[in-house]
Amino acid sequence: MNFIHTDDRRMLADTLDRFVAEQYAFPARDRIARSGAGFDADLWRRFAELGAVGALFTEADGGFGGDGFDIAVVFESLGRGLVVEPFLGALVVGRAVAAAGSAAQKERIAGLVDGSTVAAFAFDEPASHYELAHIETTATRTGDGWTLTGAKAVVAQAEGADLFLVSARTGGAVDDEAGISLFLVPADTLGLAVRGYGRIDGGRAAELLFDGATVGADALLGGEGAGYPVLEQAAGAGVLALCAEALGAMEVAKQATLEYLQTRKQFGTVIGRFQALQHRMADLLLEIEQARSAVINAAAALDADRPVRERALSAAKYTIGRVGTLVAEEAIQLHGGIGMTWELPLAHYAKRLVMIDHQLGDEDHHLARYIALGRLLPKAAA
Repeated sequence: MNFIHTDDRRMLADTLDRFVAEQYAFPARDRIARSGAGFDADLWRRFAELGAVGALFTEADGGFGGDGFDIAVVFESLGRGLVVEPFLGALVVGRAVAAAGSAAQKERIAGLVDGSTVAAFAFDEPASHYELAHIETTATRTGDGWTLTGAKAVVAQAEGADLFLVSARTGGAVDDEAGISLFLVPADTLGLAVRGYGRIDGGRAAELLFDGATVGADALLGGEGAGYPVLEQAAGAGVLALCAEALGAMEVAKQATLEYLQTRKQFGTVIGRFQALQHRMADLLLEIEQARSAVINAAAALDADRPVRERALSAAKYTIGRVGTLVAEEAIQLHGGIGMTWELPLAHYAKRLVMIDHQLGDEDHHLARYIALGRLLPKAAA
């Protein structure tokens, strides 16, 4: 298999890296991340104009990419700048709509691609512990529509969203994969309350409370009770995106640490000459390359059959969780006390790497999932 990026992907990566370096320097990023909105709407539209959102979707869906490697290229560049704009929501919601939406629903993807629509993925619940199938939020038929009751937790950029993708139970027990339905819920729906807060790694998130929120029949995405496969596939694209984002953040942390070791002096010499620190840095570089291999494997498997795809994604997320935490810890320790200061961008990269581990399943969750999925493969493949 050829893992060398195409010319188009290299051009996209170069364009995004240059734009992030010029327009998203750390002082600007810090201001945006701590703002009341949690992201910059103007920058979001400019990212869209560059094609950063369009690269996440196929030509049939109004984009010009949509491959696993397209997703990886975009999100690795975003990770280099700790970009907080709502790319993950656009990706997951858009992929779900593309997979199961009606013709009218698919028209909404155009708004995601051009940056005029902000979408958020509302799947997590207070007691779900990363399990996509653990859904207590309910949807019941009322007249010509549906009434949603329940709560969703940690919905990224929810306050600025125009549209939510919401998973709700229309049948089955709380943990059943069957009986899950997906709904496209406008942000101005009566009975929907959004309680926002700042995230420790920048940007904002919110809790969604559905108190008899009523939506029309056209809000149902796909078949009633048949939403889990769509949800899993869309979330899988999100897992790949987070892994690639973490890889971009690791590269920046690595480079910053190397530069510090080559310039900081102690006992009359640069500390990078100390053998103990050289060994620690060499180990870190090997771990980052291992993480890169896992991301490549996940990107290549994104369109494979379910067991292969999901196992590759869980393997990558587990590796990213483990290595990301290691990079965060080692980079700060090799910097010494200055590594923990707010003014040094490295501390913010470390926080983002740690928090990525907790999005869409941490390393413990994905290790257990990887093992369970192995039972679905033929013995030779497993």
